[in-house]
Amino acid sequence: MEPKDRLKTMAVNLASAAKTQTVEAGGEKPTRTLAGAASVQAILDVWPAASKNAAEEIIAKYGPPNEAVPSRLIWYDNHPWKRTIVYRDEIPHNFPQPHGDVVEQVIDYEVPLDKLAEVLAFDGSLVIERTAGEVAARCDMEAANVASLNLMHDIVAGRIDADAARREMAEVASAYVLNREAPYAASLQFDPPQGGTKHPDKTIIGPAMLKQGLGKVKDALRPGDPTRDES
Repeated sequence: MEPKDRLKTMAVNLASAAKTQTVEAGGEKPTRTLAGAASVQAILDVWPAASKNAAEEIIAKYGPPNEAVPSRLIWYDNHPWKRTIVYRDEIPHNFPQPHGDVVEQVIDYEVPLDKLAEVLAFDGSLVIERTAGEVAARCDMEAANVASLNLMHDIVAGRIDADAARREMAEVASAYVLNREAPYAASLQFDPPQGGTKHPDKTIIGPAMLKQGLGKVKDALRPGDPTRDES
């Protein structure tokens, strides 16, 4: 990228950041419309069996997705989830038994720094988005995501460590498959936060350097440039 282009990119990013300066103002905005049944079915008709089956189970429970593209279907605010995504393409995963990760479900959640390693040692398919204040569980079915998040919460609360959580996950998965009582796979055993979990971090570029950079941006942009600040 040319130096001038870098400056223009900086200008655009700074202007955008100013609009979302409050922590809760930023983030992904949910789509409220629903995808058409015919277009969803056309997508699913060419999906692999495991992904198609997972998608049909989610549709049966939550209704049609808000977004549908060839590689994924997306639901927003399908309680208790902030977001649910069913993917066409599987990610191979052998814990607690071989399967393909195709169903991703997201909650607002803040994992303390001193618990990050323990949570990731428990289940590598838990994705922690510290800046966004989200945790996503990705597995082959919703019940497995529920169990994984419940055990993650137990780790954060200090009730269990990673090794014990892995053993418990195996027990929960076996009970669920054999149609035995498995409350940790049935529903979340905690109330996910509703916002307030984002961590935008802090600026480490000094005010003088930032001011110098802004000065260069203004000097580089031509009059009439759409990225120029006309205020």
